[in-house]
Amino acid sequence: MRRVVLLATTTGYQTRAFGEAAERLGVQLVFATDRCHVLEDPWQDGAIPIRFHEEQASADAIVEAAAEEAIDGVIAVGDRPTAIAARVAARLGLPWHPINAAETARDKERTRERLRDAGLPAPWFRPSRLDRDVVDLVGTVDFPCVLKPVALSGSRGVMRANNVDEFRAAFERLRALVRLPELRAERNDAHERALVEGFIPGRELALEGLLHQGVLKVLALFDKPDPLDGPFFEETIYVTPSSLDAETQQQVADTVAEAAAAIGLRHGPIHAECRVNECGVFVLEVAARPIGGLCARALRFCRADIPGVVSLEELLLRHALGESPDGWSRESCASGVMMIPIPARGVYRGVSGIDEARGVAGVDGITITARSDQLLVPLPEGASYLGFIFARGDTGGQVEGALRSAHARLQFSIEPELAVVGSRNLRI
Repeated sequence: MRRVVLLATTTGYQTRAFGEAAERLGVQLVFATDRCHVLEDPWQDGAIPIRFHEEQASADAIVEAAAEEAIDGVIAVGDRPTAIAARVAARLGLPWHPINAAETARDKERTRERLRDAGLPAPWFRPSRLDRDVVDLVGTVDFPCVLKPVALSGSRGVMRANNVDEFRAAFERLRALVRLPELRAERNDAHERALVEGFIPGRELALEGLLHQGVLKVLALFDKPDPLDGPFFEETIYVTPSSLDAETQQQVADTVAEAAAAIGLRHGPIHAECRVNECGVFVLEVAARPIGGLCARALRFCRADIPGVVSLEELLLRHALGESPDGWSRESCASGVMMIPIPARGVYRGVSGIDEARGVAGVDGITITARSDQLLVPLPEGASYLGFIFARGDTGGQVEGALRSAHARLQFSIEPELAVVGSRNLRI
């Protein structure tokens, strides 16, 4: 039986989907997850224990396991383990993204430098350490601008500033964010750095693709119909196929391919974010990983010689084992996902209206990922959603309408959090 190692967090949404795809293919999935090596398999999944902040030691552990039973492919979920996956692939002689490229793709400053040096459309940008005097930094920027951490994903910590006062407030907010215990525990020096860049107006899109020996196969181009103009940049709806004209879609694909080549990405999944305006296509990032969370459920693929449809996870497993993506195409209908936003900070108590939301024409799935009594934190500090709504239809407009209609039927109970001071409970 062929074996693929999957590098992921212990709580990643996609691990179960990869497990189901592996079972369908008759492939053994070997997990390598970020956990303490002292505990004796606490999740009972037989995973190789690694630590994302110890990249060389983590790669050593996986290669050592491969010496006992061969590993035939590698996949990474999320930005943090992509460089470890690259190290493993290089040592095992497996095709994947080069180490330097994976490291560059997860660093917004290094990505900006590569795209600028390649002559691709790019805003002005200023790197800065977060311990810098904000008064000194603000004198070097123009407005409107965007302040972002170099090593967080999912729009976390990304803020727009239109003037000096907003910039100072955003800078202090970002500085407080990276000092949170959960981020300090990552032991990532990149969290001490930020990037300031010119705000790029225009329409935002996401491209899901596979690089096969340096050639880009576009799997889907998503419209993001909600405006993302700030002050924060919470993503909500993805709909594919894009409503852009064919010429502009091709321009997006070509620019992403150029950006991936400039970064050095060569073989494996990529997820790119772009903005399109009258000045061209501006690539925001090209991640060396597939789309995150449960969003992959919005994508299904078919091939003439295989009955039915397959998941993105199955397609990625096939590619990791050497299969070309040629011949595969996304199913013919439109599809989309809504990442249900967190409206306000508070404690999650529950949701009503799910049956009514599921009854909306076109909706084919609703998953609530928030847990009872969980403290919900919205962007820019937060890093999660309430859940996901999925829909399919004849057109992108139908899909978008179904997602919005279903969301309108959901009623979330979120209570203000309580702080205990002495023997008194105080609402915050």
